[in-house]
Amino acid sequence: MEGELNAAGKRFGIAVARFNAFITERLLQSAYDGLVRCGAAKRDIAIVRVPGAFEIPSAARTLAETGNYDAVICLGCLLRGDTAHYDVIVNEVTRGIGQSAQETGVPHAFGVLTCDTLEQAIDRAGLKMGNKGFEAALAAVEMAALKEVISRQSSTIGEQKIPRSARNDKSERGPRPRVSRRNDKSKIKPAKNKRAKKKRT
Repeated sequence: MEGELNAAGKRFGIAVARFNAFITERLLQSAYDGLVRCGAAKRDIAIVRVPGAFEIPSAARTLAETGNYDAVICLGCLLRGDTAHYDVIVNEVTRGIGQSAQETGVPHAFGVLTCDTLEQAIDRAGLKMGNKGFEAALAAVEMAALKEVISRQSSTIGEQKIPRSARNDKSERGPRPRVSRRNDKSKIKPAKNKRAKKKRT
């Protein structure tokens, strides 16, 4: 069981950071192109811009909670600096996006670059190592389709008839026979009567 790369009829939200726009705009263009190539209509793609990568999880959750989108794509670029700020932001962004996906039930595609240098980011934004924005778009399409398949299968299983042997419905089994706790004296003859008959004979 897997999802197909078919975005027809589905809606997608894209949360993209403006920080390091030289990189993130390339990611956005490729992600948008990927969705359209998979069959998504341009009117079904919503783009939300945020100041930096730290704000991406909040924007992604807001999009997911509207219930209007089948998947959310998160795009950003973080470059390592001389301080621990990079590690803190990377951890928070990763945790926030994952938590948003789990709690809302809407698939989130992770397209946030975490690179040591600008050269590495450029390579991952369409130069030597493909474009992570395009890859995130394909992941979003596949996960949205997979969720639809799983939901459809779950509803089908729920509608199947349950065997009578597995039911706990007393009404279909009929009333249980009533057991009398009293002794039936008409069927049991007293011992005195037997003795009396022997004497008479």
